Amino acid sequence: MPKLVNLGSLCIDNVYSVPNITAAGETVASLEYAVHAGGKGLNQSLAAARAGARVAHVGCVGPDGRWLRQQLVRAGVDVTALRETDSPSGHAVIQVNPSGENAIVITGGANRTLEDTDIDAAFSLCEPGDWLLLQNEINKMEDIFTIASKRNQRLALNLAPVDERIGNYDLGPVDLLIVNEVEAQALSATSTVDDAFEALCARYPSGDVVVTLGRDGLRYGRGSERVALGTFEVDAVDETGAGDAFVGYLMAALLEGRRMRDALIVGSAAGALATTRAGAASSIPNREAVSAVVASHEPDPAG
Repeated sequence: MPKLVNLGSLCIDNVYSVPNITAAGETVASLEYAVHAGGKGLNQSLAAARAGARVAHVGCVGPDGRWLRQQLVRAGVDVTALRETDSPSGHAVIQVNPSGENAIVITGGANRTLEDTDIDAAFSLCEPGDWLLLQNEINKMEDIFTIASKRNQRLALNLAPVDERIGNYDLGPVDLLIVNEVEAQALSATSTVDDAFEALCARYPSGDVVVTLGRDGLRYGRGSERVALGTFEVDAVDETGAGDAFVGYLMAALLEGRRMRDALIVGSAAGALATTRAGAASSIPNREAVSAVVASHEPDPAG
């Protein structure tokens, strides 16, 4: 079976449970504090591996993040191309309120120290049929797009988080674009989700476009095809990592050869289950749990 090569981030997540998300000028006392493995790249590699995919993770971590490497190793992820640098690992400060909503601040750290040799290592791991997966938490993104285009490499991009660099990106080589509603509006320079979704589908007519809408489900488009899916109803406690669980399980299902709609349902079930546990990497469900949810009921109608 083809594999997933994830050229992505690894972070140390500092999670604060708060009565409400802090507003400007406000100080809020944390009810609980915990440290978890995270980073969109690491989370998505773990999710794909737990879904049964073969996964190789390429990236950089600092000496303080050696335990992040072990998280991937225990999940069966190939980390031979994961490099340790002198820079501190990336880390995040995450606030989570009682409804499970979050606010996140990240710093790149070692994730922004990728060198040409790291990129070469990722592409060297890619074989025919493999997917290369990217998020927007690393450096040298423009170089990666250029090489992917030249090599005709299947490329999936979770353009998260959005930042000032996205205006310089040529996303022509991207075969599968995954964004949330905020990211979709920023990328398309539109003010509504509907306009953003249609603008992205028109801009990338030969690619797959997925816009995730949190509790309102998702929208998928390719050319003239449109699909709207709702969510699986669960008791959410922490939305952190839900999007990453969705991406990882979606990619694993596509690698298995599933149709896009079926893969989106699997990803949605994984994302929903991830909200029922605290943390990012620690909340990613196993394949059996996801399969049970998918088998028990279809997602609720799209909102």
